[in-house]
Amino acid sequence: MFDLLIIGGGVSGVSCALVLGSASKKPFMTDKSIGILTHQKSSSLQGALFNNAYGIAPGTLGSDLLTSSLHHLSESYPHINQIDNEKVLKISGTYPEFEVHTNKNSYKTNNIVVATGYSNLFSIEGLMQFVAPHPKSLPEKQRIYLTNTDHKVADGIYVAGTLAGWRSQLSIAAGSGAAVATDLLTFWNDGMQTQSHDKV
Repeated sequence: MFDLLIIGGGVSGVSCALVLGSASKKPFMTDKSIGILTHQKSSSLQGALFNNAYGIAPGTLGSDLLTSSLHHLSESYPHINQIDNEKVLKISGTYPEFEVHTNKNSYKTNNIVVATGYSNLFSIEGLMQFVAPHPKSLPEKQRIYLTNTDHKVADGIYVAGTLAGWRSQLSIAAGSGAAVATDLLTFWNDGMQTQSHDKV
């Protein structure tokens, strides 16, 4: 049983995992089990080139960033369980007992963060009732988002990045993932406002 499963190994999903990973020494985090399903095949970063993203060297390829960010996550926070090469097909159950079904396995979790991008090919059974036209994308692109209030779709279900209704900018997607992480930290810390910073 996971306390949290993050679906998606792109910018917002990994950003969420990094912030949660960095908080592992907080007393309320010591028993938390967190996993991330890192399926990236359809990530919009596969064809991206970055010259205007804060903290990222100009000329960085999105495909390289996808690889290096997961390496960063595994090196810095190995307690975050990376689940590779599995695509989520269905989510069943309700809070606090969800089951996430992939093309290979199924996993039980208390909470879910969906961070898969805003393609209209989105087809995770159990979430389709939340799908709506993306509010900040050109209609002809037929992008979608999951209806939410401040990243919360329903009890135990959160959404991050472009799928949360944000524009397709790396910095925005990363910030959205980090925002969801701090909301979860606050929830697990009995509602006390919480974030995670490393210090020299």
